[in-house]
Amino acid sequence: MNPDRRTLLKLAGGAGLASLTPLLPAWAQSGSAGIAPTLPTLSGADIALTVGHTPFSVGGRNGHAVTVNGTLPAPLLRLREGQTARLSVANTLDEDTSIHWHGILLPFQMDGVPGVSFPGIRPRETFVYEFPVRQAGTYWYHSHSGLQEAMGHFGPIIIDPTAPDPVAYDREHVLILSDWSFLHPHEILRRLKASPGYFNRQRTTVAGLLSGDDRMSAEERRMWAGMRMDPRDILDVSASTYTYLINGHGPSENWTGLFRPGERVRLRIINAAAMTIFNFRIPGLPMTVVQADGENVRPVETDEFQISVAETYDVIVQPTEDRAFTIVAEAMDRSGMGRATLAPRLGMTADVPPLREVPNLTMRDMGMDMGSMAGMTGMDHGGMDHGGGMNMRDPALAPPNMAVGVGVQSISPMAENRLSERPTGLENVDHRVLVYTDLVALNPNRDTRPPSRTMQIHLTGNMERFMWGFDGRRFSELVEPIRFAPNERVRVTLVNDTMMSHPIHLHGHFFELVNGHPGNQPLKHTVNVAPGGRVSFDLTADNPGDWAFHCHLLMHMHAGMFNVVTIRPLDEAAS
Repeated sequence: MNPDRRTLLKLAGGAGLASLTPLLPAWAQSGSAGIAPTLPTLSGADIALTVGHTPFSVGGRNGHAVTVNGTLPAPLLRLREGQTARLSVANTLDEDTSIHWHGILLPFQMDGVPGVSFPGIRPRETFVYEFPVRQAGTYWYHSHSGLQEAMGHFGPIIIDPTAPDPVAYDREHVLILSDWSFLHPHEILRRLKASPGYFNRQRTTVAGLLSGDDRMSAEERRMWAGMRMDPRDILDVSASTYTYLINGHGPSENWTGLFRPGERVRLRIINAAAMTIFNFRIPGLPMTVVQADGENVRPVETDEFQISVAETYDVIVQPTEDRAFTIVAEAMDRSGMGRATLAPRLGMTADVPPLREVPNLTMRDMGMDMGSMAGMTGMDHGGMDHGGGMNMRDPALAPPNMAVGVGVQSISPMAENRLSERPTGLENVDHRVLVYTDLVALNPNRDTRPPSRTMQIHLTGNMERFMWGFDGRRFSELVEPIRFAPNERVRVTLVNDTMMSHPIHLHGHFFELVNGHPGNQPLKHTVNVAPGGRVSFDLTADNPGDWAFHCHLLMHMHAGMFNVVTIRPLDEAAS
């Protein structure tokens, strides 16, 4: 007997679920009793993982994935603070692979970045990762080799605390958000390099201008055209090729997490997408954010939040009604959504809201203060890109360390701290939206020293050429590493000179986000830097070694927005 996937899913929704559960493969186990996660789970002192190729289908189409232990997502790893983790990873692929333990504090040799911390895992070889588990919370793991992460090579990690958990809950579900394409990621990258707007099917049109549907004036359109930029360039890759998944399920497959009315349900939400920033909400059900990037924060209630690539948020919901609720993970460009359900029983559904209108970027997203635009009427905006009244590539606007070449399309003349602003597309919704300044660390920051120095790093790019980098240089240009002395306390400011959001991730460390809560600045390992925005964080460089530092939009990282942070005595690092 070999029933197909859809038959199994239909059976799973029927009365015979209890007797059929042992027959269901991992991707079809859509509900659970108690607080156990619904994903296949591995735990203990020794864990064996195998990387290989696995068939994968969604939306009635068949393809293949790169998986761990044959499932997409990979198995949930359940560890405990204070244990020693020993994970053997066998590679059955015909190419090198790796696993990076995202957000985990460990010796750099165990971090899993080929060419930085170890050589990678060659075909038909096994590598054993071993490290002490020093923290608790929600994290994840993924390949750092090629573009395997985009093909399904990712999975969740939950680390249970040794001390009593400050978050009380009756049940939990892990929600892994991802994007999936039947196009090979190398082909996606090739098309972006040939035509950066290739996947954008939502551009402004003449018909939209005449009807008013584009919500832009002719003058605004002329300004964007003069800069050779697109105000609808929200995400590089859209639902024109992506299907958005929750726990490996497409929107029509309706992954379902169970609850009993009145229970406090903990949702551990991980954005494991390659290129998609999601706006997350559960219509009719408030969410209380209790953790960000695995670190506890003071509880804050909201109705929606944006989760950038590689971020995690834990929320508590408490549905009291005996009805279903729709989980919505809407792509930031509003081209599509991931959809799942919370319900008291399998087979229940709730209304799925329609996609909301496509956002338009503004001059603020170019790092230009809106007030300063008032006097620009009549200006030769064509010169904004190549030598007119405001040259967005004017080297005079650049700091001394920036290389202003073809890899820099624009320099934000007035980049601002936007942490208190609602993120792209959520500016005008009629409910509560989480912003970064809402996050306050539950426990006081450990290092109370003021920074001994400051550092500024510009996020740069050229959309027309699909080139990305730091300070105008791609990693392939043999850039110098970013150097810190051991235990040095540094304030780093990221300045986004592009009109794209960039989730920036530092391996092996947490940094304190400077968001107006001194002494209780939230700890993050990934922060989304808004278009035309600037973000500062305080870093204590307390984990020696060489660490990757990069944009977590996978195609941006591979196109050059990557560097190495070296933490060694400065005289040793320089020699």
